[in-house]
Amino acid sequence: MDTEKLYDADAGKWRRRKPNSLSDFTGRPAVFELCGDVTGLRVADVGCGEGYCTRELKHRGAAEIVGIELSAKMVEQAQAQEAEDKLGIEYRQGNVLALDLPDGYYDLVTAVFVFNYLTRDECRKTLEEVHRILKPGGHFVYSIPHPCFPFMKDRKAPFFFDFQENGYFSGLDTKNEGEIHCLDGTALRVQMIHKPLEEYFNVMRAAGFTLMPEVRELRVQPEHLESNPEFFGPVNDIPLHMAFRIQKS
Repeated sequence: MDTEKLYDADAGKWRRRKPNSLSDFTGRPAVFELCGDVTGLRVADVGCGEGYCTRELKHRGAAEIVGIELSAKMVEQAQAQEAEDKLGIEYRQGNVLALDLPDGYYDLVTAVFVFNYLTRDECRKTLEEVHRILKPGGHFVYSIPHPCFPFMKDRKAPFFFDFQENGYFSGLDTKNEGEIHCLDGTALRVQMIHKPLEEYFNVMRAAGFTLMPEVRELRVQPEHLESNPEFFGPVNDIPLHMAFRIQKS
């Protein structure tokens, strides 16, 4: 299914004020940690969805923040939330492949579970755009589903991708449908265009990022199991996601 149509159809299911989906617990907190102190920073959240992470970064002190999202319906959800909260966030519909944002302007750019919807070449183009809009010395923080995850987990809740017969290397750029579940019982449709791990390093370098990134493999933590073993137990001790922090030299 076309990604834009998928998120237009499911936009209302994604809107939330507090952690709900599995990755709200196992993925996004690491992204915020890697962002560090954002007080006073100019931030662009590309592929922002309904604005969950954008709002959190604003709450953490970002001085100026813009959210860019492909799905018009997701932008509507984000703008509706902004109308209620009045945080001073600007949301725009746009494509990460051609960001309508100024050169060298942002201290921090984030992309939370965006690259799993892009081919290898599209990842490179997006990284080139991110590199363009970052200030020298600025940071890019992004997260992805762990490339090994689909090969270690069966097709069951609370998180899976259906890779069918695709292999880890031969499955490059294949689109695979999946689901990630929420504490409230909602099942959210997600997709993963597969890239082996080395390809992320290749495209970062090709896009002009020459410094070594900080990399984290993300998983269920003991406090998750303690709070809800039924929900988190089926994916315990499995590499679920990865998060990267890289600086523009």
